[in-house]
Amino acid sequence: MEPDKKRNRIFVLAICFFSIYLIWRVFGTIPWTDGVFQAAAGILLVLAEIITTLGMFELMISRMKAKKVIRDLPDVPGEQFPDVDVFIATHNEPAELLYKTVNACTFLEYPDKGKVHIYLCDDGCRREAEELAQRLGVGYLGLSDNRHAKSGNYNNALAHTFSPLIATFDADMIPRREFLMKTVPYFLDPEVKMGLVQTPQSFYNQDLFQFNLFSEKDIPNEQDFFSREVNVMRNASNSAAYTGSNTVILRSALEEIGGFPYGTVTEDFETSLRLQKAGYITYASTEVLAAGLSTTTVESMIRQRVRWARGVIQSIQNTNAIFTRELPAAGRLAYLNAYLYWWSFLCRMIFILSPVLFALFGFRLVECGFWELLAFWLPSHLLYGISVRYLSTNVRNMRWSQIIDTILAPYLILPVFLESIGIHQHRFRVTDKKKRKGRTASLRFLIPHGILLALTLASLIRFSYGKYGMALVYSSVILFWLCYNLTGLVYAVFFMLGREAKRKSERIRAEVPVRIRAGKTETAGMKGMTVDVSEEGIAFRLSGGENVEAEEEEHSPVFKGGEKFRIRVLTEHYRAELDAELAYSKQDEKGRIYAASVMPLTEADKRNWLQIIHDREHSLPRELDPWRTVYDDVRQNIFLRRKGEGVWKR
Repeated sequence: MEPDKKRNRIFVLAICFFSIYLIWRVFGTIPWTDGVFQAAAGILLVLAEIITTLGMFELMISRMKAKKVIRDLPDVPGEQFPDVDVFIATHNEPAELLYKTVNACTFLEYPDKGKVHIYLCDDGCRREAEELAQRLGVGYLGLSDNRHAKSGNYNNALAHTFSPLIATFDADMIPRREFLMKTVPYFLDPEVKMGLVQTPQSFYNQDLFQFNLFSEKDIPNEQDFFSREVNVMRNASNSAAYTGSNTVILRSALEEIGGFPYGTVTEDFETSLRLQKAGYITYASTEVLAAGLSTTTVESMIRQRVRWARGVIQSIQNTNAIFTRELPAAGRLAYLNAYLYWWSFLCRMIFILSPVLFALFGFRLVECGFWELLAFWLPSHLLYGISVRYLSTNVRNMRWSQIIDTILAPYLILPVFLESIGIHQHRFRVTDKKKRKGRTASLRFLIPHGILLALTLASLIRFSYGKYGMALVYSSVILFWLCYNLTGLVYAVFFMLGREAKRKSERIRAEVPVRIRAGKTETAGMKGMTVDVSEEGIAFRLSGGENVEAEEEEHSPVFKGGEKFRIRVLTEHYRAELDAELAYSKQDEKGRIYAASVMPLTEADKRNWLQIIHDREHSLPRELDPWRTVYDDVRQNIFLRRKGEGVWKR
């Protein structure tokens, strides 16, 4: 059977079994006779299950249709490529961060580079930003009034530029050189009313889920599931979202909807929604063409998610997206799901507390027998787990969805509720992505998860105490959910314990040829290949040359600690000369690795070196490690924290 047909049949089966399960839950299991409070709690649990299931249904349907709307990149003659304005938005980001993004934009490939107009759009009106723009030879558009945040910044840029296409980048998002060549042609198909092309958001640093949980080699970035999976699936209903960066937009379409919208803290999401209402296609492509910095502290991540939650709700309310006739039914359903998604964190809290209420306090939320429950619930639960795997190309599974929701839930419930009843957040706060050394979390964020963990453990002990034989069997469903929730809470506690960040710049695994020059002349045979690269350092292995091989066979390093030398790094597109000082060398199963700090010789070398580092696909995992278990993760976290990699230092 073809994989797509097998997947679709599983989806249909899951929808059928879940529908039967939900009908049974609604009409046959609410404890109406146990009092008002238990009946109300039972209704809340059913509603939480319905919200979660409807979200899955919408994604399954989108997944079944998604292949039909994958678009091939049109083949367009070079002379037909139009002018493009490249907007880089900045407010208060440091110049060293902006440098990398502006620099990368100057290397963008295009048939006629004279048609690419780059602007640093600064609503902080800072002298250092203007000087950076002049230094790198790009335009500068300053704005002293930050009243309308990013929308005001971009609308000011629109008023001072003219090109028919606009590419937008956040201050930290570094585009690859082929970005324009792989996005602009979508707008040149006369049969398609293309309004916006969104490429996946990607990150070259470890996100907090990878970093805090010591899982940087085992799981992909948490945002990959939305950017590479969900947003692409939304092409089926023309509801792919603009995520604020790594995007190309048609100017005339923007002008038709009145520019970037005000009255929301997620102007990007609302921009794509308004374009869809105006009849334009917003298309999410699959190839990663830019990468930036993920948030580096728990506090900044929570602040970012609260803004996303409030902004999505604001934009859906502003545009009447769920009820408007200007969107097709599939699009309205997608936006209903987008709204309900932010309520999934309340649903997760209900799922955690429900078995606790029953096991610890005897508070019954479901009225049914054991075998009846097993017959209706078990098939749908098993099919749910299988369906999640088929929804994603091994980017997300049911366990990691639960873990992520558990970590975020305590901090999103109140903002979502307040925004839904009209108590709005109007102030746009720029997400802090500055890379720092130090702790990624604070103990105060651990409090809600610590309380939930204690309650779940107490429930597990009390409910299982003294049971054996069939009594234990009849208790198995409640015990299963207590253990399941306990798993997510253990991960949440590890996450909130944080971890010490020891580097200011990221190491990126890369194999690039290098040539070493020690002294005044280039030593014969001193060639090598990098192992990893960063803005401050390089690790490499030497290759070739009898003297090198003889010394290394005896485990004697060619270079000594503190020795200075020069490295030339040469790729197909870039060339950089670096002064280097050896930090250390070590032997592994493949030979000796040399690690050195580096400093580019000239401005041109610096610009090329940054491109050598960042103009590539990042080296972090793109998929889950399928063999990784809960036991592996918990054991690794305990071991590394005891070893001192993540322990609080007094």
